[in-house]
Amino acid sequence: MEGIIIKGVGGLYYVKEDGGHGITPCRARGKFRLTGSPLPGDHVVYKPDVPEGIINEIKPRRNELVRPAIANVTQAFLVFALAEPDINWTLLDHFLLVMEQKEIRPVIFFNKKDLASDELLTKAKTYYEGTGYEALFISATSEAVVDLILPRLDQEVTVLCGPSGSGKSTLLNQLLGEERMETGVVSVKIKRGKHTTRHTELVRMGGGFLADTPGFSNIEPKGIEYRDLKDLFPEFRKLEGTCRFNGCLHDQEPGCAVKDEVGKSITPHRYDYYQYMLKRLREEDKYKWD
Repeated sequence: MEGIIIKGVGGLYYVKEDGGHGITPCRARGKFRLTGSPLPGDHVVYKPDVPEGIINEIKPRRNELVRPAIANVTQAFLVFALAEPDINWTLLDHFLLVMEQKEIRPVIFFNKKDLASDELLTKAKTYYEGTGYEALFISATSEAVVDLILPRLDQEVTVLCGPSGSGKSTLLNQLLGEERMETGVVSVKIKRGKHTTRHTELVRMGGGFLADTPGFSNIEPKGIEYRDLKDLFPEFRKLEGTCRFNGCLHDQEPGCAVKDEVGKSITPHRYDYYQYMLKRLREEDKYKWD
């Protein structure tokens, strides 16, 4: 039989049958200790049994995330509070970069819009103009957010990402109509949320799967060659081939179409982030063979 892993806890994997409603607890064969353990989101071949089935095969993965640990994600809801805690723009750009690297479509959810100043709302609305990323302004405590999100879940495997305290747990509770998990509390001292969820689980809803993922405070882009960085910025890609020089890195080269568009179709914020990451990746490249 074939199915999808919806949860893994303590070496036990819960597999939902393809085209059916049955969920079977399974153990993975020992061979996966060498090739890598199964993850929520994995499509597997398994043999059902009582009390536990056996996972015999993991189908090839579309992608894989480490934090949260999940495979075959098609869409990411990046949930960031505009206030309490204050938004970390570099962290949001890191998330967007990793989603591009993993070929996952991101949707930005700016939460706690009622706590944001007019100046901050304007900043958030303009920072990602030209990227093509969808940015939604929400209050996760409002029941209206359910109608906004449900159509976006259809036929997708969606993961909620973002720092603790951003409202992921509150948003999930709204979607499920129940207190599925403890809602994180923001520490007054450090202005960061407390980790609440302890494992990744796929929840069937809206014609797709929504991942209830552990809260985490950071993500670091890894495995990106500095020459390939420009390809992970959608606002740059549309200008591909229009620079004076082939292979232009959009940095110091003359006749660069990307630099000409900064302040127009490319926001200064995004170009500054690109330069920051380009410099960082170049430095890493110098020492990677040491």
